[in-house]
Amino acid sequence: MGLAGAGTLRIPQGKAYDEVVVGDEFDYVLTITETHLVTAAGLFGDFNPLHVDETFAAQSRFGGRILHGPFTSAFVAAPVGLYFCGTAIAYLEHSCRFMAPVRPGDTLRALWRVIATTDKPKFDGGIVELSCCCTNQSGVEVASAAGKILVESTNSTPEIDV
Repeated sequence: MGLAGAGTLRIPQGKAYDEVVVGDEFDYVLTITETHLVTAAGLFGDFNPLHVDETFAAQSRFGGRILHGPFTSAFVAAPVGLYFCGTAIAYLEHSCRFMAPVRPGDTLRALWRVIATTDKPKFDGGIVELSCCCTNQSGVEVASAAGKILVESTNSTPEIDV
């Protein structure tokens, strides 16, 4: 006996362009672990002792190891993909500014806000402009970000080549 729906691809449906309004918010929370730090070092090929050598990093201005900036940026971007899952056409822009170090054990919250929308009828949707504030468990802002994503509308009929 197989699983119900076996063989069927289930794609979660995120927000469509015509379902978002300026002021909408969404967030994502994650506790950074040792595994995140080690994985980032291997993924990026960045074995700077500030990331991988506790003895060295303890004597630095940070007082211990810190997470790679690109990993923080990727964490901040992740909720955008989740919020627009199945409706995103393309993530057009992403910028991230780092204000404070992120350490293993920190719990981060990336809070995104829709700040503008621009209709793009040629693409059966529009561009959603976003801003983000990322804080740790103490409420310290560790990063800020901005992004633009092209999203289809609910009445969109995507072309599928078979």
